[in-house]
Amino acid sequence: MSTIDDPTTDRGTHPVNTGHLVMGLAFLGLCGVWLAVQADWVSTDDLRWLLPLPWVFAGAAGLIVLAVAGRRSARRTETYPAYAEPDPTYDDTTNDPEEIR
Repeated sequence: MSTIDDPTTDRGTHPVNTGHLVMGLAFLGLCGVWLAVQADWVSTDDLRWLLPLPWVFAGAAGLIVLAVAGRRSARRTETYPAYAEPDPTYDDTTNDPEEIR
């Protein structure tokens, strides 16, 4: 079956790896702080409050992504029940020696 006509595919979205996003933003923020200190835009006395800012902003971005992804996942299971977890009723007969032969 072609995935083009499949209504369960998300078009235009890309799954976000939250850990990669948070660490990338923190790295860019720390590079920005380093650049600001090297260019003498801020003094070294300001590092005490300036260094935690990239971690705070990256963490906030991670929380926002997790909240949006959670809502999107909940909406997907309501719209397409195939994405919902199956009921835990299993009839496992694969361990039956008669079935294996």
